[in-house]
Amino acid sequence: MTVKTEAARGTLTYSRMRGMVAILIAFMKQRRMGLNDFIQKIANNSYACKHPEVQSILKISQPQEPELLNANPSPPPSPSQQINLGPSSNPHAKPSDFHFLKVIGKGSFGKVLLARHKAEEAFYAVKVLQKKAILKKKEEKHIMSERNVLLKNVKHPFLVGLHFSFQTADKLYFVLDYINGGELFYHLQRERCFLEPRARFYAAEIASALGYLHSLNIVYRDLKPENILLDSQGHIVLTDFGLCKENIEHNGTTSTFCGTPEYLAPEVLHKQPYDRTVDWWCLGAVLYEMLYGLPPFYSRNTAEMYDNILNKPLQLKPNITNSARHLLEGLLQKDRTKRLGAKDDFMEIKNHVFFSLINWDDLINKKITPPFNPNVSGPSDLRHFDPEFTEEPVPSSIGRSPDSILLTASVKEAAEAFLGFSYAPPVDSFL
Repeated sequence: MTVKTEAARGTLTYSRMRGMVAILIAFMKQRRMGLNDFIQKIANNSYACKHPEVQSILKISQPQEPELLNANPSPPPSPSQQINLGPSSNPHAKPSDFHFLKVIGKGSFGKVLLARHKAEEAFYAVKVLQKKAILKKKEEKHIMSERNVLLKNVKHPFLVGLHFSFQTADKLYFVLDYINGGELFYHLQRERCFLEPRARFYAAEIASALGYLHSLNIVYRDLKPENILLDSQGHIVLTDFGLCKENIEHNGTTSTFCGTPEYLAPEVLHKQPYDRTVDWWCLGAVLYEMLYGLPPFYSRNTAEMYDNILNKPLQLKPNITNSARHLLEGLLQKDRTKRLGAKDDFMEIKNHVFFSLINWDDLINKKITPPFNPNVSGPSDLRHFDPEFTEEPVPSSIGRSPDSILLTASVKEAAEAFLGFSYAPPVDSFL
C-alpha cells in the first residue's frame, strides 16, 4: 500500500514537472516574467529539484560567476530562508520593469535613481539599497521602519508617497514619488537665507507634515534641509524615514542616540529619554537656518557645537520680527518640558502668532501659491539635482536580479533579514 502511494506521488510529481517545463517555455516566449524569477520558484521546491528534467534546466540556466556561486553547491533554500513577499506584495514587480535613467541621490546603503516604468511610462524615484551593506552596519530595523512609515502615509500632501516596494536576493527597492524641485538644502546654499514670508511658508508645510506623523505616533527625528524636497510647484515634501521611531504615544519617550549633529536636541545629546518634542526642536533649527543661513549653535568643531547646544544661550540677531523671535525661542528651548509643542503638540505650533497669516485649510489643500517656483520643464529636467549625482553612470546591476539561484550564505542571510519588506497597494486602489 505504501509503495503504491509513493508511486502515485512519483507519477504526480513527474506530471507536475512536465507542466512546469511547459509553463517555463511559455513564459520565455511571452517574456511575462524574467527567467530567473521563474526558476527560483522551481528551486524553492526541494523535492522538485531532484527531478532530472528540472536539474538539467537549472544547470543550463546557471551563469558562471564565481562570486555568486558556492564552491560546493548547497541544497535549495529551506522555507525559512525564502523571502516572504507578504500578502500585499506585488509578485510581478522586478528591476527589469524599469528603465533606470539617472542617479539623483546617494546614501550609506545605496542610491536613488530616476526611473521610467516601461509599461506605465510613468516616472518614479527608485531607492535601491544593498542588503549586505545594511546588514554590515546592523541597520535593518531602520530600513524596515522606513518601509512601515511609508505604508502609513495614507495621503498627506507634504510626505513622499510609496507606490510599492519589492526585493531581489541582494537588493531592496522603494518605488517613490519623483520629486524634482530640489532639496531645500540646495536652494538654501544658493541663496544663503530666505526672507521671512518664504521661511514661514516652508515652516508651516513642514509643521503640518510633522503633526501628521505625530498623529500616527511616529517621531521623525531627522529633520534637516537635505531631507526636505520641493516639488515641481514649490511645495514641501519630506522624505527619508529611516530614523523614524514608531509607536511613540503622546507622553511616550525613546532614548536612541541618532540624528544629524547640527540639529540634535539637548536631550538627545544628554542621552536622556526624549519624546516627539525633539521634532519641534529640529523645526526650530531648520527655521533658524532658513532665516540666518546657518544652523543655531553651529561650529565646524563638532565637540564645540555639542557644547553650544547644551550650554550656550540662543542668540538672535535683530533682523527678524518679534513673532519669529518668539517662535524660535519657544522651539529652541533646551528644556523639552518647556518647549513649544510639549503640551499640545502641533496645535501649539499651528496657533502661534508667527503663523497667524497662514490659512491651514488652504495650506494642506495646496491652495496657497508657493513663494518660489522651481520652474522645471518636466521629469527629465534635472537642473535642481547635484551634478555629482546626475553625472555618475547608472550601475548595470541596478536593473537586473541576481542570475544565480545558488546564492552565497550572506545573500541568504540578507533574505531572512527583510522578510515582509515587499509591498504593493491593495488591488481596489487601482480600480
